[in-house]
Amino acid sequence: MLAITRIRAAAPPSAVAAGLIAVMVGVTSSAALVFTAARAAGADSREISSWMLALGVGLACTCIGLSLRYRAPVVTAWSTPGAALLTTGLSGVPMAQAVGAFVFSGLLILVSGVTGWFSRLMGRIPVPLAAALLAGVLLRFGTGLFSTMHDSFAVAFPMFVLYLLSRRLLPRYAVLLALAVGVVATVFTGGWQLGKVRLALATPVFTAPEFDWKVLVSVGAPLFVVTMASQNLPGVAVLRGAGYDVPVSPLMTWTGAANALLAPFGAFGLNLAAITAAICTGEEAHPERDRRFLAAVWAGVFYLCVGLLGATVASLLTAMPQELVLAIAGIGLLATIEASLTAALADKASREAAVVTFLATASGVTLLGIGSAFWGLLAGLVTAVIASAGRPRPEVPAPAPQPDELRVH
Repeated sequence: MLAITRIRAAAPPSAVAAGLIAVMVGVTSSAALVFTAARAAGADSREISSWMLALGVGLACTCIGLSLRYRAPVVTAWSTPGAALLTTGLSGVPMAQAVGAFVFSGLLILVSGVTGWFSRLMGRIPVPLAAALLAGVLLRFGTGLFSTMHDSFAVAFPMFVLYLLSRRLLPRYAVLLALAVGVVATVFTGGWQLGKVRLALATPVFTAPEFDWKVLVSVGAPLFVVTMASQNLPGVAVLRGAGYDVPVSPLMTWTGAANALLAPFGAFGLNLAAITAAICTGEEAHPERDRRFLAAVWAGVFYLCVGLLGATVASLLTAMPQELVLAIAGIGLLATIEASLTAALADKASREAAVVTFLATASGVTLLGIGSAFWGLLAGLVTAVIASAGRPRPEVPAPAPQPDELRVH
């Protein structure tokens, strides 16, 4: 009887379910991007499974360790915007240099945590420009959803419609339901290569990092900026909004350290989760707020399972029809694109600079071997500086005089 009580205390059904849903949403909405990013760097099936293993182990350690340490639902995730950036940024980049960029980004996160530079550093990059950078990177995935309808209307259109309906009725499961109807549609239309699916445990593949300054500037630095601005900032906001006053610097330190340590095995970006974290911080995870950390712990357990079965996940993604991969990637990023554009255009004073950042990033331009993410951010910063030059600062009104009886002497 005592054992059953302890099991129930450690594994409340609501917390276990919340952890499972968080992992399912995170994996199904963005695993295709990880697969595409790995392919862009020339990864084979063994290296792709190693990427999944490294990410799964890193997320398991950070979710479980940080949640138990701070007794708060600290949910981590791989950088979905980072994976989207890598799908274009790693084209033609050797795997060793790609790993060097991953290590570089992880070390920047680690340093920002150890030194407490996080808030000061991100404060120097206007939020609208960071949001516009992300929107520009993700644009082709959003348009890819609709271009897929041209050749695979029977697959992409039902997924899109069901996603829209689910966003109104069952928003938590919208991506999962869209994926489910996509799987059914592709079964009927064909395209699955089930002969490639195999049940196997992932094995780590070590790649010694090489550091090329062009790759560090065009891939590593934008990966750091996107991860910090588009993942860690909202991740902290979710924790704060749920009432968990967890110190931020240690979270950055540990996720950055895990990222840098596991980068040679394929961990391109580990960060605080936002959307999936919200699943584990709400009342559905546990009626008692101080017990909701168990949902994040179980999320870590399920991430470990995903990592250990990385070879199976990789083979399943290989067997998927390409139209299904493109459609679910576009659907999974719609909410992120919407939020990014909203943040980018919210401030009228920086709207022009945000639009320049968005357009330059989305253009895919490459100069001096450096990708468009860097040039987009640079163009936006230059636009912001020129636009604000000579602009008078708003006058701050002097405080109204206090009545004699209220003055402090």
